[in-house]
Amino acid sequence: MEKHNLTVLNEFILMGITHRPELQAPLFGLFLIIYLISVVGNLGMIILTKVDPRLQTPMYFFLRHLAFSDLGYSTTVGPKMLVSFIVEENTISYYLCATQGAFYIMFIVSELFILSAMSYDRYVAICNPLLYPVIMSQRVCHVLVAIPYLYSTFVSLTVTVRIFNSLFCGFNIVNHFYCDCVPLLSLLCSNAHEVELTILIFSVLNLISSLLIVLVSYLLILVAIIRMNSAEGLHKAFSTCGSHLTVVTVFYGTLIFMYVQPESSHSFDTDKVASVFYTLVIPMLNPLIYSLRNKDVKSALHRIRKKLCNTFPNFIVHYVVPKK
Repeated sequence: MEKHNLTVLNEFILMGITHRPELQAPLFGLFLIIYLISVVGNLGMIILTKVDPRLQTPMYFFLRHLAFSDLGYSTTVGPKMLVSFIVEENTISYYLCATQGAFYIMFIVSELFILSAMSYDRYVAICNPLLYPVIMSQRVCHVLVAIPYLYSTFVSLTVTVRIFNSLFCGFNIVNHFYCDCVPLLSLLCSNAHEVELTILIFSVLNLISSLLIVLVSYLLILVAIIRMNSAEGLHKAFSTCGSHLTVVTVFYGTLIFMYVQPESSHSFDTDKVASVFYTLVIPMLNPLIYSLRNKDVKSALHRIRKKLCNTFPNFIVHYVVPKK
């Protein structure tokens, strides 16, 4: 393909999840509910951990940024996926496709290392409780989230620029419901192997390095738990780490299945199912896991609910009921 033909490719056609007409309406309704729960849950978690004074701790600081990442990549993918169920031909412009792919990579990679930072925070809280306020100072916490955001932006721009600076062979049908880098590789007719190698190196590096931090942190936590003689201490340690460990297992397991394999061994139908799981289902589950298993979050919700219930009647009395 000659260079001037690149200008002809000004949009992509996203194939979506399924072509079966009888599944379009049920899947639209299901994924709309999942997405709305994800948005409400993550926005609620961000607001709750920001406004409640009892949740101004490093643990909830990281949880707020985890919710932000979840909200980011689910919103990057979700609305466009929902559109695919109600239009005959789901197209996306060339530059919007690049933008969607870039934001998706950025939020996914940042979530990996935010989860790692959360595991380190749990390690310090359990293994060094007396030094916890010193080690996990406000400055350290800000650095531990700033580095993932900066690094994920670098990875996102590197991969996206390499893909969209390569030549496409004139085919614009993407066998996916969003502009993921893997299905785009099959449309390249130049630098495909180099781009695939770049994606594989980043994927392996990001997964191994972030997972290594998580494993080492939990190994040290396990050693500390074994040494505890107090049943109450054991229960507290498990309750502290249970939610995070559940989220880590599901998230890392899905990503390892998706990306740490050569492009030739990918099954796009299987990848679509996995992609739905970690782009929509996991962002919905994370706030539910942390809210249902966390007494502090439950207490904060109860306090806000009580405050709203007390405020609303006063509002009615002062502003709605006409004065005599």
